[in-house]
Amino acid sequence: MSQALYRKWRPGHWDQVIGQEHIVQTLQNAIRADRIGHAYLFSGPRGTGKTTTARLLAKAANCLDENPANRPCNQCPNCLSFNQGNFLDLIEIDAASNTSVDDIRDLRDKINFSPSQGKYKVYIIDEVHMLSTAAFNALLKTLEEPPAHAIFILATTEVHKIPATVLSRCQRHEFRRIPVPDIAQYLEEIVKNEKLSADKDALLLIARQSTGCMRDAISLLDQLTSMGGNITLSIAQNVLGTAPHQSVYELVNDILQKDTAAGIESIHRALDGGSDPRQFARQVVEYLRQLLLIQMGSADQIDSTAEQKNQMTIHARQFERQNLMQSIRLFNAAVTENRGLWLPNLLLELALAESITQPDSEALQIKTNPVEIKPPVVVQTAAPANHEKPAEEAASLPIEPPDAPAPQDNSAPLVAAGDDNASLDEIIKNWNQIRTLIKKQSPQTEALLNSCKPLSMKNGVLVLGFASDVVKSKMESNDNCQLTSRVISQIIKREIPVLCTVMGNKVNIDPSGLGIEGGGLVSTALNLGGKIVTKKKSSG
Repeated sequence: MSQALYRKWRPGHWDQVIGQEHIVQTLQNAIRADRIGHAYLFSGPRGTGKTTTARLLAKAANCLDENPANRPCNQCPNCLSFNQGNFLDLIEIDAASNTSVDDIRDLRDKINFSPSQGKYKVYIIDEVHMLSTAAFNALLKTLEEPPAHAIFILATTEVHKIPATVLSRCQRHEFRRIPVPDIAQYLEEIVKNEKLSADKDALLLIARQSTGCMRDAISLLDQLTSMGGNITLSIAQNVLGTAPHQSVYELVNDILQKDTAAGIESIHRALDGGSDPRQFARQVVEYLRQLLLIQMGSADQIDSTAEQKNQMTIHARQFERQNLMQSIRLFNAAVTENRGLWLPNLLLELALAESITQPDSEALQIKTNPVEIKPPVVVQTAAPANHEKPAEEAASLPIEPPDAPAPQDNSAPLVAAGDDNASLDEIIKNWNQIRTLIKKQSPQTEALLNSCKPLSMKNGVLVLGFASDVVKSKMESNDNCQLTSRVISQIIKREIPVLCTVMGNKVNIDPSGLGIEGGGLVSTALNLGGKIVTKKKSSG
């Protein structure tokens, strides 16, 4: 059985580690100065070299070369034993399958035994965030006062799940996503040494699709080699389910032209050509992000050809900044929410429709001195038995124009639509904190918020989008909306009412507060300063 490329090309020396120079330099200095710590924490995205670097550190710590600068030498008996995978003093533990306190107690009981081959016994605990609370507590004492011959290296992709008591006992190193050019260059080296044939454009596409993960990039290359012959860009696009750059360009052009029919056709043409819906959405997000970078004066951060950059610059000039940011959010939602959807192209179509129908920034402006809308005064003399006013009567309420504009109430100003986007951004930025505070008061409310997302702000009202009408209905009961509004207002220091909707539905904000949706003659009159009043019924 042939060996997978990512295992065959696992770095065996420090200079083979790609994209993590800041960590490699620190660890090499520690080896040279013989100042190896007793506990390390390696955190960062998957496939960026955490376990590989941990093994290199373990090998260097036990290398027998007399010159510390040469460690690991890959020639001494200990290094050769490491490379062959039979070094007895390297203990690798998968915390995902060894989560219990008994597993850690067993480790703690055996740690006091002296090393069999090398100078140090090295324990690499992968995915350490999977340990139970009791297991972490059992590990604490050992981490604080380990035997002189023991080194712990903890690796995790979710550092926020590690208790602070553990973090404080480790030297922490953050691994970064590997830049696309570095991945592409390493793939070229693999292709050359493996005597394969691949176009540079195809390798660049693989590097982009790996999203900074070297292991994913090498695995994708391994997958493409099974096609045989030269790996072209077209072959890579077909196998990886990605759309040609032109498909993304055409869709963005349709959004700018506000041509919904052409946009739907562009989406279907890309999907019919074999593109995966989520992958296509990712490509649209990446392209729109690049337009945003150009608008913000950071075009040098974009890794594209000069021709593509010229194309992007034209699109960047045509987009309103706020519309562009909203389109990024919409298509990003199509990426994250597409799992398990019975109609995979639906979210793409919704994102397109919302991107095209979102108003221009000029249409979002409100008068700087809006006329105050007075709350209605209802005088009721003979209410029905159930105290409900018939819908026909509410709809026919007379409108009383004011004699003069009412003075503006500075204590509670209406929220201008121009401020809505800033408010929405602030809410999204603090969403995790908002949910944490809500959970302390009502775990049930917080659980419902797990199934929604802040969609938009309309006239100072936050619209929460839910995946189904069932969850929406539960949210609207038992004061859940009131609690959410209260906590949000506490965080961002202004009153924010909350409205619930099912994602994809049109939302109408009621400006009157009487259950009459905005629009038509009533809405127009209210916007001009009118107020809704009721007539007192005559006794006769």
